[in-house]
Amino acid sequence: MVTWNNLDTLASYQNLFNEKRVNIAEAMTGENGAERVRKYSIPMAAGLAYNFAAKQVDESVLEALAKLADEAQLAEKFEELYNGAVINTGENRLVLHHLTRGQLGEAVVADDVDKRAFYVAQQEKIAEFANKVHAGEITNAAGEKFTTVVQIGIGGSDLGPRAMYLALENWAKKNNTFKMEAKFISNVDPDDAAGVLNSIDVAHSIFVLVSKSGTTLETLTNESFVKDALQKAGLDASKHMIAVTSETSPLAKSDDYLAAFFMDDYIGGRYSSTSAVGGAVLSLAFGPEVFAQFLEGAAEEDKLAAEKDALKNPAMLDALIGVYERNVLGYPSTAVLPYSQALSRFPAHLQQADMESNGKSVNRFGEPVNYPTGPVLFGEPGTNGQHSFYQLLHQGTDIVPLQFVGFKNNQFGMDVDIQGSTSQQKLCANVAAQIIAFACGKADENRNKNFEGGRPSSIIIGEQLNPAALGALLSHFENKIMFQGFLWNLNSFDQEGVQLGKVLAKRVLAHETDGALKVFSDLLNI
Repeated sequence: MVTWNNLDTLASYQNLFNEKRVNIAEAMTGENGAERVRKYSIPMAAGLAYNFAAKQVDESVLEALAKLADEAQLAEKFEELYNGAVINTGENRLVLHHLTRGQLGEAVVADDVDKRAFYVAQQEKIAEFANKVHAGEITNAAGEKFTTVVQIGIGGSDLGPRAMYLALENWAKKNNTFKMEAKFISNVDPDDAAGVLNSIDVAHSIFVLVSKSGTTLETLTNESFVKDALQKAGLDASKHMIAVTSETSPLAKSDDYLAAFFMDDYIGGRYSSTSAVGGAVLSLAFGPEVFAQFLEGAAEEDKLAAEKDALKNPAMLDALIGVYERNVLGYPSTAVLPYSQALSRFPAHLQQADMESNGKSVNRFGEPVNYPTGPVLFGEPGTNGQHSFYQLLHQGTDIVPLQFVGFKNNQFGMDVDIQGSTSQQKLCANVAAQIIAFACGKADENRNKNFEGGRPSSIIIGEQLNPAALGALLSHFENKIMFQGFLWNLNSFDQEGVQLGKVLAKRVLAHETDGALKVFSDLLNI
């Protein structure tokens, strides 16, 4: 029987404080370090590997973390989740994003519907629609092909799909699967929508409106902005727009859209990239086959996340080490550092996925917790970040755990040899060097040039960033976040923290304000 307990009530958690702290600088020096790099690696799906050699762990700490995983029943809780238990206690909902890419356990029936069959049916509808658009069977009013797809959404309806599109854009161009350019409108700032609209040919553009409820203020405002632009261009907006929404929303059966594809309340926005939210725009941009490969990579990684042995489960171990760093070692933040320009927006997506999920100070029963929960997460691609915030990472007063991502090969296959090495080799040399520099440091009598080291990191390494690898990477981090939420005894699947500001904004727009809120409204000329 699964029980839900606060982290600080678990004996195995308390025992972690008795573990001897690992000196990373010593552990990663010489042949000991080489042996760690060879040993502390777990295979992932799609040819990826999770290497945690430079983390602040040893055999004793790992054994203690495995005991924590068992006592916290991480594997059993994941099994309950994918078999359809009500894990989202705040909204009394199932959590089913894993079902968008595969069946991990028994059939899940909700609202008298087999949910796996429902998600597959939506994928098939999207594939059929995308293929017709690509073939010129669905066209603009002039009978001409659409050349651009524009997603209108915010939060999870934007960050994930945008990050996934950018991650695969060059790969698709190289592999001749690039079908349509994709653009994204999210911010209610009119300059966002205007900037996109002024960069495209609206007559040859199809717009994907994404709103589960059909009532999202920013998204509906931007939809009106787009419709106005279409009408001013003499175009029928209903011939240029599709909707991704729930079956019960006002958008579901509206004549304002060419088609509607459905999601449901069991998939949170930040976990929706493998649902119709990501499926429509990615299938239109790259073709349904590429989206299917992306789902396959995620599905294979999900299977690894179901492994009961924490030391063979990359997402679970990553989560355990992260909690050890946050709660025992006392590190308040984490940096995600992909050494791949294609992953330029992946850290931004993870900011939402992680901090919206585990940025909680009460447990799943609404009771305050007495320990730190989700860390502050940030990141930029290397090597750009090296010339930005790495100074603080190397020599600042806070130790920030690091999660690198690197690939042996680039996506385009274009490169040049300069001074005895290619650009890709230079990129990979930098990430290898950074891992050791952070871990081992460098002693110098000049304190300004002294590096203490002892800064822990892990790296996910792959051959190339392709659709399957991207799916596996996404699944890894989604499941890591889930396992950390289980450990902290949180509900990682609601987001009440985003609601208060929305409520107050509506009051401002209705001129129902007083006190400081009214003064700020007046200062901003509302």
